[in-house]
Amino acid sequence: MSTTAANAPAGLWFDFNQEQRMLRKTVHDFVEREIPKSVSREAERREEFPRAIVDSLAKAGLYGIGIPEEHGGEGGDLIDQVIVQEELSRSLAGLAWMWGINVWSGGKAIINHGSDAQKAELLPELASGELLFAFAMTEPGGGTDVLRAMTTRATRADGGWVINGNKIWSTLSHIADRVLVLARTSDHEKPSRGLTMFLVDGKAEGFSATPIPKLGMRALGSCQVTLRDVFVSDDDVLGEVDQGWRGVTDSLNSERIMVAAMCTGILAGVLEDAIAYASERRAFGKPIGQMQAIQHKIAEMAMNLETCRLHTYRAAWMEREGRPCGVEATTAKVLASELATAGANEGIQILGGNGYAAEYDMQRYWRDVRLLQIGPITSEMARNYIGESLGLPRSF
Repeated sequence: MSTTAANAPAGLWFDFNQEQRMLRKTVHDFVEREIPKSVSREAERREEFPRAIVDSLAKAGLYGIGIPEEHGGEGGDLIDQVIVQEELSRSLAGLAWMWGINVWSGGKAIINHGSDAQKAELLPELASGELLFAFAMTEPGGGTDVLRAMTTRATRADGGWVINGNKIWSTLSHIADRVLVLARTSDHEKPSRGLTMFLVDGKAEGFSATPIPKLGMRALGSCQVTLRDVFVSDDDVLGEVDQGWRGVTDSLNSERIMVAAMCTGILAGVLEDAIAYASERRAFGKPIGQMQAIQHKIAEMAMNLETCRLHTYRAAWMEREGRPCGVEATTAKVLASELATAGANEGIQILGGNGYAAEYDMQRYWRDVRLLQIGPITSEMARNYIGESLGLPRSF
């Protein structure tokens, strides 16, 4: 994706360049060949972490997208990552987190805040898929109010820190090699100060992670994490001590854009399956896709898919260009999550009883995407943020 003029105003340009068109086709063909929807369906049925999918993604070089070539990656930027996320999510749906957490959570955090030694050690392993990453920030009972709910603490020890506390909804922390843990290291009047990011070894003594039974994304454990006297060396502090919240907030826009890309990909899968089913299923002597009520549902999905793509890629372009895009990124995330959930719901209706059957993917799309109206920011809190940007008084 590239501008036709260096200073083209946002909203007047939109196109992919040749390299990005090739990337999209390459990933699309890879998904069809290596990880079609049947593979994702089976992974969900087994409810076991699909290591074979990780190996396929690594072999294809996708874990290196967005990681600099000098650190063993494939290069590329946020728009390239959005392309990959959308194409993966069309088949993998929620399972695409296994790629995204490494690339745009772990990779971005280390690129932005890691020391030279941390970059040299960790980025090549992330890019190759050898190192799996998780992020543990949310506290039990905290939800969106993570700062005031933060009770996980790290105290000084000889050569490092000792962490004690509990986290929840930390996806992949039960199998991760490194878990990025946010903990309080000092007390301040402003709760956003005094927090530090730590790269915790997933096999460290005193660290445990237990998957929580959940509605969707069943092959990816989202865990209750316990830290009991977990020692972390000074070398594994990511960024500056007491400045960890800054490291979280500078990735918020990218995170929301990538979640929007995931929802967009899921909606693409929904549309694809709805068209195929409506073309094959016959009732009253004709394909149900000939019936106006069904056509209108599918047309609505198609229009909503283009809305999701426009908002997602525009926000990604603004972020890449260094433009303020908090509202645009948040808007893309809210729209895409809500439109994709609505699309999957209508997809179930189109398939009728088959939409409720585990052998079809429509119910899987709905289960996976429904979460994304809650995390990583709820639709309600997102609207609060957008309202405040319009000059309305802060509501929380």
